[in-house]
Amino acid sequence: MISRRTFLKTGLAGSLLLGLGGYALVPRSERQQILAAIANAVLQGALPSEATARQQGIARTVHNVEATIAGLPLATQAELDQLFGLLASSAGRIALAGIWASWEKASIASVSAFLESWRHCRFNLLRSAYAGLHDLTLGAWYAEPDTWEAIGYPGPPKVR
Repeated sequence: MISRRTFLKTGLAGSLLLGLGGYALVPRSERQQILAAIANAVLQGALPSEATARQQGIARTVHNVEATIAGLPLATQAELDQLFGLLASSAGRIALAGIWASWEKASIASVSAFLESWRHCRFNLLRSAYAGLHDLTLGAWYAEPDTWEAIGYPGPPKVR
């Protein structure tokens, strides 16, 4: 059972972070840095090992995630904007993700740890955020035909 004091502290901190994130207008480059760090962690093992090819794969995935987000309903886009607003702020990045370095300098291990903590979090909101970020990233990666072979997908059936 959670104590009253812990509940109030958590509620106050969460309200503060949501307030900050709600007003943050995240520059596209910042959102892309967040997405690149997440893609680098989520796609670990699937990305090419060669540095240039790896960066190209991450950039293509980030582009595909951005395109997917642009096609989502406006309410969903607004929720994602709030999430990226929280993660873009130093306070949100540290408090919610536990990442002290900038997204550009964040290690794969620290981003993976943050994602795993959200995946198994007791708060449904963070578990949902994890699922969204994870699924957007994997969907964007495997939307590309040159990634299908790795998972044994032969491609869509030929229609005659």
